[in-house]
Amino acid sequence: MTLSGASLLDQLSAVEESGFDAIQKARNPDMLEVARVHYLGRNGQLADAMALIADVPSNARREVGQRANAVKKGLTAALEQQAKSFTGNASEGVTVRDSTLPARTRWVGGVHPVTRVIDEICDIFADLGFSRVQGPEIESLWYNFSALNIPLDHPAADTMDTFYLDDEFVLRTHTSPMQARVMENHQPPVRVMVPGLAYRRDSFDPSHAPAFEQIEGLAVDEGVDFIEFRSAIRHFVHQFFGKSTESRFRPSFYPFTEPSAEVDVSCTVCGGSGCSTCKRTGWVTIMGSGMVDPAVFEAVGYDPERYTGYAFGMGPARIAMVRHGIPDMRLLYEGDMAFLEQFS
Repeated sequence: MTLSGASLLDQLSAVEESGFDAIQKARNPDMLEVARVHYLGRNGQLADAMALIADVPSNARREVGQRANAVKKGLTAALEQQAKSFTGNASEGVTVRDSTLPARTRWVGGVHPVTRVIDEICDIFADLGFSRVQGPEIESLWYNFSALNIPLDHPAADTMDTFYLDDEFVLRTHTSPMQARVMENHQPPVRVMVPGLAYRRDSFDPSHAPAFEQIEGLAVDEGVDFIEFRSAIRHFVHQFFGKSTESRFRPSFYPFTEPSAEVDVSCTVCGGSGCSTCKRTGWVTIMGSGMVDPAVFEAVGYDPERYTGYAFGMGPARIAMVRHGIPDMRLLYEGDMAFLEQFS
């Protein structure tokens, strides 16, 4: 006997509707088992309906078969869901519907103190017109060294300090390569902040890590001078550490800046009187900085006679240590929840 596809589809819909109704009305596991056998058992209503698919015209069997599988899947899911309502904590004799059960304790995540510092630093410089950009962690020798006026025979390029991937590429040792990348693709004015991971062959000790966060800052335009540079850094220091925090610039040397300076702030732990955090000096170094060397401008195609700028780099992990009085950098990287949750 030939059965129309529409007729069997109607029969399947009826099985689905009555099956869902019976499952929902089950008040205990025994009633639920009766409903399962009646609708999904070997001789149940769904099995009877599926046995009739062979009598449906061949051009309608695919549709009917898909519908039958959907009904089976839906009723099975409903059975499992209803069964869960009867399956509580067997040892305590309760069900998941018991409103007296205590709620599960959930650990609430928080922003890592280093991430918080990075975001705050970038927000402060955003008020001065700096945009936030990112760059690749695998860099060519050109961007990591040569474009920044660092010769390849410089100690910083030695295999004792740098992770070489091959003869042409390294894990970047600083976020400074983005200076060259940004300037190659944008004409002045340029003002960017570049947070990201950097890698060096440093031992993992209280003040060093082989992989660490760094933030690079770069500002280039016509007429940018050292006075503007100092004003920008002092604005950052007062916004981040507080208006009572003093800053100073000490002469230094970096291949990609001239003149160069290290920036110190008065120790926020001891107020400048001297402690272990500031090594009894009353000052803590927070960044290296300086005016961009003309050689860097020439490497990226900028006219050094027309444009000037300043650049700086700082370690947000060290700054987080200063802010929170953390004595050991390793605490920031070990993932100890008991330690980290105090900063949430």
